[in-house]
Amino acid sequence: MDIELTINGERTIVEAGSGDDLATVLRQHGYIGVKCGCDGGTCGASKVFVDGEVRMACGMAPADANGSEILTVAALGTQDDLHPVQQAFVDNFAVQCGFCIPGMVMQAVALLDSNPDPTEREVREALNDNVCRCTGYQKPVEAVLDAAGRMQGEQSVAADGGQPVGTPREEGDAAGCCGGGCDE
Repeated sequence: MDIELTINGERTIVEAGSGDDLATVLRQHGYIGVKCGCDGGTCGASKVFVDGEVRMACGMAPADANGSEILTVAALGTQDDLHPVQQAFVDNFAVQCGFCIPGMVMQAVALLDSNPDPTEREVREALNDNVCRCTGYQKPVEAVLDAAGRMQGEQSVAADGGQPVGTPREEGDAAGCCGGGCDE
């Protein structure tokens, strides 16, 4: 069956098999940031935005998305210009194996869109249906709280105290490197 979708801003028609879910269809068409961890819509790894609402693509029939606008984690930013949530996950060492992270990032973006200044408890509740076996959730929670501050303009440097990539340094500024006396 043919399904018409707008994926990451590009209108397209995709073919979906009778047993496929939306995550499978998206992955078959190259959107590999959508992960499949449970085949039933319970792990959170397949989260995407469907018409502005975060949904688990592995628990959604493609026909239910027909005519919809889909945003995957790839639409949030590029390697050179990450979304503040993506950058906070990197800077806070919240990315372990990376399998569940796209879903967590999408959920975090949805949370911060609706609640720009969440408490730690609200972040934990928002990430509750994202199954992760590596992180213990502490680092992702810290990353979301950090991203909230960045998105409100409260923080512009990396969480580890370093400078964002491409930030010019003054000559002799050891804070921007290891401080080991190299000729950087």
